[in-house]
Amino acid sequence: MPRHHRPLDPGHQIPFTRSLPVLHVTHPTQPPSILFTAFEPSGDDHASTVIERIRRDRPDIAVHAWGGPKMRAAGASVVESTGDDAVMGMPGLKKIREHQRINQRIGSWLDTNPVDLHVPVDSPAANFPICRLAKARQIRVMHLVAPQVWAWGSWRINKLRRLTDHVLCLLPFEEDWFRARGVPATFIGHPLFDHTLDEASLDAVGRVLGQTHPRVALMPGSRPAEIHRNFPLLLEAYRRLTSDHTDLTGCVAATTPRVEGTLRAMANESGGWPQGLSVLIGQTDAVVRWCDLALVVSGTVTLQIARQTKPMVIVYKSGPIDRLIYTLARKLLFTTDHFTLPNLIAGHEIVPELVPHFGDAEPIVRHAADLLESPEHVRTQRAELSTVVDRFVGRSASELGARMIIECLDRIRADAATPAGYAR
Repeated sequence: MPRHHRPLDPGHQIPFTRSLPVLHVTHPTQPPSILFTAFEPSGDDHASTVIERIRRDRPDIAVHAWGGPKMRAAGASVVESTGDDAVMGMPGLKKIREHQRINQRIGSWLDTNPVDLHVPVDSPAANFPICRLAKARQIRVMHLVAPQVWAWGSWRINKLRRLTDHVLCLLPFEEDWFRARGVPATFIGHPLFDHTLDEASLDAVGRVLGQTHPRVALMPGSRPAEIHRNFPLLLEAYRRLTSDHTDLTGCVAATTPRVEGTLRAMANESGGWPQGLSVLIGQTDAVVRWCDLALVVSGTVTLQIARQTKPMVIVYKSGPIDRLIYTLARKLLFTTDHFTLPNLIAGHEIVPELVPHFGDAEPIVRHAADLLESPEHVRTQRAELSTVVDRFVGRSASELGARMIIECLDRIRADAATPAGYAR
């Protein structure tokens, strides 16, 4: 992946390349209107910070959403709640049919509730059909969070080119990648880096946990499928590490009380909850601050760990169908040597990644023991992570994302009011 990107000019203008008449905008006398669609907890997170900023800066803009509780709290009018049972990888037939019904409802809603702009958030498999619905109604589309077509299925770039007008990217290398393939794109930063950490408060939370060293964090993810596949693996790695490091203590970062209940039930089915292993709910940053090492399921949380330059081992256990697909189509489907965010951004492996992983806990234990026992390897990884974090300095994803969406919306409204419409 490219290591460099162009700095964003504060006066940056959105480069649109399409020339379509806008036929399905709200009436000029009605408030400008946006539809956000997000189908995973991460999408709810990303969209909520931008929505909050839009509502603060432009309360006249009506924000509607198919989304989650954070989007609602940020000020969106949520038409339907989503994201409670998100999946990663190949969706099942039940999930496909569910999204087909959602798409039908969204299409009907758009017919009676014209909007000026559609903002799909992440989840390309779920959002591409909705982008198609928007385009059929001559509604502009601005993606928030780039579909990862640079990682696998690169032929999807042709679909994205047809279905988007602009992509707001969260990762540094994405802007150049998309622009080189004819898709307007801007790197806006990542919401994780929008606010400084309150280290004193995080330390206060951490004091309720074990105070001996080494300290290991287990981060099993948030999606039900990834938890069921990966938590037993992390748990077994933790048990093996405690047998060799008698003072080792641990903490599981659970995203919700429901997830905690699932984790405890899974542990009870495989020997019980280990002695000395705590749980904190919704306190990921505090767990990262407390730990010496994180065993983490691949995802956005790896950037949270990188932000505090804590060493980590990243894993993502895949199922037998995924293994078959990966084995048969590795060279056809995947276009990158790495799958985890710190390594992708660095451009080389700086963190041990077992992705996809089809084996047992032994490789996790081996990499973790190396970091626990080698201060030099810890220093090297932390220095590399610091370089990754530097790539996000000076950008506020919520501020830039909201600003570009507002500028796009204002241009749509202004052009629709001219006799020539939007064609330019």
